[in-house]
Amino acid sequence: TAKRIAGGSYGVQLRSKYDDEIGDLAETINDMSSKINQNEKMQTEFISSLSHELRTPLTAISGNAELMLDPDMPQSTREHFCEIILSESERLKKLTNSLLALQHAKEGVPAAALKRLDIAPVAQEVVEMLEPIAQDKNVTLRVEGAAPDILGNTDRLKQAIINLVDNAIRHVEEGGHVRVLLSGVNNQAIVAVKDDGCGIEDDPSLLFKRFYRSDASRARNSGGAGLGLAIVKEIVESFDGTVTAFNAPEGGAVFVMAFPTL
Repeated sequence: TAKRIAGGSYGVQLRSKYDDEIGDLAETINDMSSKINQNEKMQTEFISSLSHELRTPLTAISGNAELMLDPDMPQSTREHFCEIILSESERLKKLTNSLLALQHAKEGVPAAALKRLDIAPVAQEVVEMLEPIAQDKNVTLRVEGAAPDILGNTDRLKQAIINLVDNAIRHVEEGGHVRVLLSGVNNQAIVAVKDDGCGIEDDPSLLFKRFYRSDASRARNSGGAGLGLAIVKEIVESFDGTVTAFNAPEGGAVFVMAFPTL
């Protein structure tokens, strides 16, 4: 069995009848094998999902480019195909940027880059930055409350809040409301992004999976790559925090980031 594990059969488990060091070693090997097996499955799933995400825009670009080779094509039709190619190229660019952001989030933050953070100014900066997007939908966007300081990185925290607020704006109706609620509970700093939109129709825990696919999923923003919430999860966990989502009793969705306080 050990040779099969060494050969790459990580789903195999050692069996030991000994309740001593040998038994402990077998249990450790089994645990390591299970983790490697799980990581391999996640990697395979990621590659499959990424291939799917790349295939669609690349097919659209190559297909429309081929059609444009027709010398008799009317100018208006040619311009339409050019717009499709530009749109799909932009989609690929966003996907690439999201993949880089996800990788940076997974790498964590060097200890030297961590510092004491006041969350309120960071949240306010995000709101001011996204205000034009909110105004396009006549959405009211504001920060409320205050939270204890945390140990973190300003840029990473800002990215996490941007992703949640942008996600909320996209899922509220015209004239809706998005609130960033700050508070402190049980030695935790809380950042809750609450909206009065359509709510969450899927299992909330699935929303933070990379490339999670569902027509109703809030993980797949209009024009997004399904990576925004996965990036939030990686960033929050790099600060030893947690992120959850649920439907508010009065309607709408709530995404909650909780960080240990200083």
